[in-house]
Amino acid sequence: MARHAGVHEKGTFSVTELLSSIRENSNYEKVGAIALFIGVARGETLEGEKVQKLTLEAYEEKANEVLEKICEDLTRKPGIVDVQIHHLLGEFKVGEDLVYVAVAGSHRTDVFPVLREAVERYKSEATVFKKERIINSKGAVTEYWVSEKGKAKT
Repeated sequence: MARHAGVHEKGTFSVTELLSSIRENSNYEKVGAIALFIGVARGETLEGEKVQKLTLEAYEEKANEVLEKICEDLTRKPGIVDVQIHHLLGEFKVGEDLVYVAVAGSHRTDVFPVLREAVERYKSEATVFKKERIINSKGAVTEYWVSEKGKAKT
């Protein structure tokens, strides 16, 4: 069974494994809704430049610790049975999955706000770093590390 949260090398964890893990929860009979967020590699920067690929790296020990803490915190909320955050690492083409966030709870009204909070928290707290390889309007290729902090919500 997978951990409730953590970073994984691309190709070593899937959304199918995530859903299986949720269904293995000893309190699964209390679940009436599962909300799922899948973050994917976007093909355009916030400035409108074309993204060729993304590279995601992490300070893995700290990222695992932070993601697990977020899940533990949010699982304590009323009506919530399970919260899982799994971030993938490696090189990604446009459209590939980057992160899975799932919240299982008694009712849909319980899970949606917690899902949003889980996404916002991992984006601001987890030590996951993103490098974009872009092609600008003149055709020049550049790579740079992106800080999620201070950027517009996407």
